[in-house]
Amino acid sequence: MSKNTVEYLKQLEAQSLLGGGQKRIDDQHKKGKLTARERVTILLDEGSFQEMDMLVEHRSSDFGLDKQKFLGDGVVTGTGTIDGRMVCIFSQDFTVFGGSLSEAHGQKICKVMDLAMKVGCPVIGLNDSGGARIQEGVVSLGAYADIFLRNTLASGVVPQISAIMGPCAGGAVYSPAITDFTLMVKNTSYMFVTGPNVVKTVTHEEVTSEELGGALSHATKSGVAHFAAENEIDCLQKIQALFSFIPSNNVDDPPRVQCKDDMNRREAALDSVVPENPNKPYDIKQVIAHVVDDGFFFEVLELFAENIVVGFARLGGMPVGIVANQPNVLAGVLDIDSSKKGARFVRFCDAFNIPLVVFEDVPGFLPGTDQEWRGIITNGAKLLYAFCEATVPKVTVITRKAYGGAYDVMNSKHIRGDFNFAWPSAEIAVMGPKGAAEIIFKREIEIAEDKEKALAEKEKEYREKFANPYLAASRGYIDAVILPSETRPKLISTLRMLENKVDKNPKKKHGNIPL
Repeated sequence: MSKNTVEYLKQLEAQSLLGGGQKRIDDQHKKGKLTARERVTILLDEGSFQEMDMLVEHRSSDFGLDKQKFLGDGVVTGTGTIDGRMVCIFSQDFTVFGGSLSEAHGQKICKVMDLAMKVGCPVIGLNDSGGARIQEGVVSLGAYADIFLRNTLASGVVPQISAIMGPCAGGAVYSPAITDFTLMVKNTSYMFVTGPNVVKTVTHEEVTSEELGGALSHATKSGVAHFAAENEIDCLQKIQALFSFIPSNNVDDPPRVQCKDDMNRREAALDSVVPENPNKPYDIKQVIAHVVDDGFFFEVLELFAENIVVGFARLGGMPVGIVANQPNVLAGVLDIDSSKKGARFVRFCDAFNIPLVVFEDVPGFLPGTDQEWRGIITNGAKLLYAFCEATVPKVTVITRKAYGGAYDVMNSKHIRGDFNFAWPSAEIAVMGPKGAAEIIFKREIEIAEDKEKALAEKEKEYREKFANPYLAASRGYIDAVILPSETRPKLISTLRMLENKVDKNPKKKHGNIPL
């Protein structure tokens, strides 16, 4: 058959569409996994995918590879749309050499990433790979490094989303780690630098792939996975939901929608959500749900460092990033993990022009030798640095406690918070009333006949004088003390006022965040 005929082209396309062949496709389905192309079809708008490099083959001849060639070489790349918005995408095909990365495979990924930078659209990577193609040696390792460089240069320019749909091990894990969001699928995906066999050899630990690097392990223990999906369909739907909140690049505004929720809605339930007992917990997610459009909050890292809550919502149709202390977990205290979680989220929002809304109820930083020895100082400083550096609109609502250095860190007026509101229940002080009374009135309490009564009286005296929002308001550190029920309309009107805010950092190559 002439290579110039239409039939020959169709034959090649059909061959490429089959990947590693029907048997391997069937094996993929038996594992409860979709194929690379099925994932792309489900994720993108119908009929929008335009494939690139469909006919690419590897160029290696060692170890019999010259007799094993598959069109596309184990990765599907191209462009398409999600809800009408352009994305660049690559989807690794496990049916071809186990999705292993070769020189040609890597070049295909680099090509689509370069295109994303040129046109200013997000990059979505669907990872399902056994790692570097061993037969190609250092060439495949070089291809990984080419991808890592592009991940780094694209960071903060276009959003990058990684979905782990199968294995992702060794050096391959560092590409998703550099990207903005990583999603994993429960029971069918895993990530680790070294697998269970190596771990057993080196440390003598017995561990399964799922325990070592499964979706739940990374969603709860390491924080590597921002989302743990129930299955692949759920994973792809989560990408679509995430995409609805973020802009296409760092000079675009995030996508707005028409707000059907009353923008002047007042929620009476908020007036009683904070308990009268300052030591009693409550769920900050209830506060968020009452305030945001339609009560919809798209939480990020839901299962990790639960003492801080981060995620996306809309206020008046405008996407916002929410950072909130969670009194229900560890009293909302800041520790190493919550500081890192909050800092990374704040920096993403700042990079992509997403306004920040902070709900603050924080008693301070978690004390103890474990935290100090593992670096709560530098890790807590990451969150401080992130808020200080951010130039997007930043609004804070102090619902209850704002103690000590944690008051400063949580987007206080002193670190360029644009508007800082407080509820009447707010307590803004150097420390809690009991601890403060024990220090300030130590002598009076020691000489009192009834020490407990004396402490209680001094604690009450301190609380009335300092543990409230009014001293801070008198200094201008709080712009307004508002009724909790007014929070939604106040935030919407404030964010609209801040739409054209301009703030700049000093000219520099980059800062040196306390890593």
